[in-house]
Amino acid sequence: MKITDIKTFIVDAGWRPWMFVKVETDEGLVGWGECSDGKSPHGIEGVIRDLKPSLIGKDPRAFEMRFNEMAINTRQSRWGVAAKALAGLDCAFIDIKAKYHGISVAELFGGPTRDKVRVYWSHCGSSRIRHADILGTPPIETWADVTALGKEVKSRGFTALKTNVLLPGENATFGGGSVGGAGTTDQIAPKWLIPHIETLIGTFRDAVGDDIDLNLDLNFHFKTEGCLRIAKVLEQFDMLWLEIDMYDPHSLRQIKDSTTTRICTGENLFYMEQYLPYFENHSADMFMIDVPWNGFSQSKKIGDLAEVFQHNVAPHNYYSHLSSFVSASLCATLPNVRIMEIDIDDVPWKDDLTTTTPEIVDGYMTVPTSPGWGTDINEDVAKEHPWDENKLVSVTSHGYKVI
Repeated sequence: MKITDIKTFIVDAGWRPWMFVKVETDEGLVGWGECSDGKSPHGIEGVIRDLKPSLIGKDPRAFEMRFNEMAINTRQSRWGVAAKALAGLDCAFIDIKAKYHGISVAELFGGPTRDKVRVYWSHCGSSRIRHADILGTPPIETWADVTALGKEVKSRGFTALKTNVLLPGENATFGGGSVGGAGTTDQIAPKWLIPHIETLIGTFRDAVGDDIDLNLDLNFHFKTEGCLRIAKVLEQFDMLWLEIDMYDPHSLRQIKDSTTTRICTGENLFYMEQYLPYFENHSADMFMIDVPWNGFSQSKKIGDLAEVFQHNVAPHNYYSHLSSFVSASLCATLPNVRIMEIDIDDVPWKDDLTTTTPEIVDGYMTVPTSPGWGTDINEDVAKEHPWDENKLVSVTSHGYKVI
């Protein structure tokens, strides 16, 4: 079997792009991978275009060899958009191999270790508060709206949710140092924000009761000092985790040691090399793995390494249904999964983009058993929603407010 062509699709997903790669072969089998990046889709597309000549004519089923060849060709630009390009291709190669053998990816990798995986409703309120017009959902303008959303999560059978620092009525989440511009880079948690976060999580807790797990994602918004204060005030709510992105494992360990609030991190890390110091330092209680950024073969290795250090993992999954099938397949190959992320509020045509959609029952997604990922991208729908690169300017300027 030989690769005959590689195509990319950058799709408009409302307020961010989704990025897909399609690998075609001389035997008619095709493989799909997702490598979505909200800020640099054309960078990833460019790396794939640069790699294409070295891949045409090669056997995609030898995905370990293909990954190492691509890593060598991009080793002077390691991580970042180069790693994401490799990830999408890696997933497409693995999809082809599993389809060739007529089995699921989970079975290809020795699974399944489970037939369903628990999921949490991610960006709960975060998407509605900024994009209710796109979603066709009620706006989040008051604490009563937050209460109503919490009750909706519970009524729809979910057992966990994750939100961001919502500012009801402001049409925004707290931006911290993620927006840019004068005076926005300090990553400080102002004094008023701590009781605001307490009210936010308290409102969700009152709405869903004690049986629903709550997560709060701080992204890169705060430095260590601010995270210490936030973690302390959240101890009363017995949360599943407080999610913090930070490129210093020792600062994270300082936060973890200061509180009974459980800490999760890792969604921005690449490969075992970057995870290893966090694992060795036991910097967090749980670790996220972004499969569209690491690739499936490398994500499996990260998950297995986490098992060595007695850590649970949770796929980071802020993407299309294809990513959900890929992430659920990873969960079905690992013995140390905590829970899986999935977005429920999304563009109205999301279900049309893939040939099948996730089956979610009582807060669990069924692990795919069909050959490959269990779904493909509908190219006609992808082409109907081309990404407008000028949207990035609009999202950066108006999607988040710094208060």
